[in-house]
Amino acid sequence: MDSISKRLLAWYDRHARTLPWRTSPADGKRGVVPDPYHVWLSEVMLQQTTVTTVKPYFEKFVTMWPGVTDLARADTEDVMKAWAGLGYYSRARNLKACADIVASTMDGRFPKTQAELRTLPGIGDYTSAAIAAIAFGEVAAVVDGNVERVVIRHTANATPLPKAKDDCRRFMADVTPSDRPGDFVQAVMDLGATICTPRSPGCVICPLKEDCQARKAGSMLDFPVKAPKKVKSNRVGAAFVALNERGAVWLVKRPDIGLLGGMTAVPSTLWTAARNGATGAESAPFPGRWQSCGSIRHTFTHFHIELEVYKTSNTSPTGAGWWSPPDTLTGEALPTVMKKVITAALPDAFRRHSNDAH
Repeated sequence: MDSISKRLLAWYDRHARTLPWRTSPADGKRGVVPDPYHVWLSEVMLQQTTVTTVKPYFEKFVTMWPGVTDLARADTEDVMKAWAGLGYYSRARNLKACADIVASTMDGRFPKTQAELRTLPGIGDYTSAAIAAIAFGEVAAVVDGNVERVVIRHTANATPLPKAKDDCRRFMADVTPSDRPGDFVQAVMDLGATICTPRSPGCVICPLKEDCQARKAGSMLDFPVKAPKKVKSNRVGAAFVALNERGAVWLVKRPDIGLLGGMTAVPSTLWTAARNGATGAESAPFPGRWQSCGSIRHTFTHFHIELEVYKTSNTSPTGAGWWSPPDTLTGEALPTVMKKVITAALPDAFRRHSNDAH
């Protein structure tokens, strides 16, 4: 097992990805230590999201809020606006809740152990292990999707995911070295992201090729074995874009709990992952001369939604909400599905101010 860590660390020293939140191997050897705030922020953002997508969001967050106490002082609505488009919005709410706790009860310092980190909002088994290893040098078994693929191919583990996760954790616990554990787990992640890729693994240049069981059998693409995917349900509903005489759009805030919790939206019927919402112009939340603008389709983790889109002008909305002028619309905390809805009604709504998008 020792040889695995030595080979991977030697490979990582030469080929580590340059990432805005990462301390490079060369800097680490010069005594530069990772910033726990950067590690935590990036790991939360990277949950179920790609590195390419996360980079601009990470850079925006650390520019707006350079440290955890800055983030704690931020208005929750501003955090949600900065997060808009990154998806899985409970992460943003937990991010703010975690920052509040670290700033108010921990003197702005993240706890250093996986067990302590696990008690904070939004930090589960994987994230706590990753932060503990990368930021604080704890020997922790870190297993994400890239690590799973590397380990399962290396051992030719035929147990379907997600059941194979426990085997991967045991393997990582055995091979993670006490010296440079953070660099080691990042090395495995980089190996999965750049060489041991899902469809075109570059086995010929892999530092672990000599004892990879899947490569020996020529069956790399047979691993990991995945359980059959559940068929996603299809839901329907309706959404309503109301405009005033200045072209502002009527927006509302969704309830804090539930799907898209706390995000900004246009009014819509009560659809969820478990049930359909009402459809038709007659289901509008307030009177107006509603015109059909077709429909949009959006895919969430567990279901698809098809929303009929209607718009009206010069109406008087009822209930809590606000008018968002055209030049501020891109800065609102609108999830992707709501941007699709507004674009169906107003095709140029986000193009006009594309420099402010995201």
